[in-house]
Amino acid sequence: MSAPARDEPATATGPGVRAPRLPVEYVLPLRWSDDTGLAELTGYLRRLSRLVDVTVVDGSPPQVHDRHAAAWHGLVRHLPVDPALRGINGKVLGVLTGVAAARHEHVVIADDDVRYDEPALRAAHRLLDEFDLVRPQNYFDPLPWHAWWDTGRTLLNRALAADWPGTLAVRRSTFRVMGGYDPDVLFENLELVRTVRAYGGTETAPAWLFVRRLPPTAAHFRSQRVRQAYDDLAQPGRLLVSLAVLPGVAVALAARRPGLLLTAAATAVAVAEVGRRRGGGTRVFPARTALAAPAWLLERGFCSWLAVGGRLLRGGVRYAGHRIRRPAHSTRVLRRRLTPVEPSDLVAWVGADLTPRT
Repeated sequence: MSAPARDEPATATGPGVRAPRLPVEYVLPLRWSDDTGLAELTGYLRRLSRLVDVTVVDGSPPQVHDRHAAAWHGLVRHLPVDPALRGINGKVLGVLTGVAAARHEHVVIADDDVRYDEPALRAAHRLLDEFDLVRPQNYFDPLPWHAWWDTGRTLLNRALAADWPGTLAVRRSTFRVMGGYDPDVLFENLELVRTVRAYGGTETAPAWLFVRRLPPTAAHFRSQRVRQAYDDLAQPGRLLVSLAVLPGVAVALAARRPGLLLTAAATAVAVAEVGRRRGGGTRVFPARTALAAPAWLLERGFCSWLAVGGRLLRGGVRYAGHRIRRPAHSTRVLRRRLTPVEPSDLVAWVGADLTPRT
């Protein structure tokens, strides 16, 4: 079940003060076809390794994998994906491998474009003392046009509930006892959160816990529009709202009521501005980002129809060379599959299983 987030900032440890390393495992599932950005990522991993233990689970092709091994030797633990695991979603296979090998109870899972700083890591670590799963808030920096566009989605999500970031933090004991999560779904973060809920675990999505994210290339952004809209098939309420956008625009135009469209656009901007101000968001979201909300809604309305068509006519959406039909399971379905974990079982499991791994 969800717990209310506290509107407080993640605080630093103080200028010039070197705090001790955190008992946290940082798991980075990775699959690169080339090494564009390797130098920048290596620099980030070097800074990160001074704060926490880092495990990179690398599903890249052999030559790329070997270059990574040479670049990161002595810096992080560099593992291949467990060959015994099977599933379509390679990121989930990497997460399953990394969490199984983790040396700590508190685990941060992050995409390769996520950039934690020390205050955010410490905040996530503290929250994992209270909750089974933590969902931080990503923001793009720098902010090219396509990142500005996608921030409209982020702000609307923040205003109405919580956004979906490229990183989660989880208790290893809860993750392992519930058996991880399904590697044959598209929206893997939603699947993980719902699996934790199905086990009776607790989660929090603090609106104040900001973690930087590097923007994708414009080409990659364009290629992901329908795929991301397909995620909404696992959230029927959101899907129905998205599907209603284009018919609503058509009705307003047919009735020659452009004022309705202007009112709708202004309302979207106002809602996004609420999300921008929530939890101190004005520190990381520039004022102009709220203006992206109407454009994003129009795009999502169009892409949602394409996503539904892909489900009905093609049986799913393309992802990493496969076609995936199911975006995520419902919490109700997961509850029927799983047996809730008793707190006493978790305590016993942690004590028995958290042994050092090399």
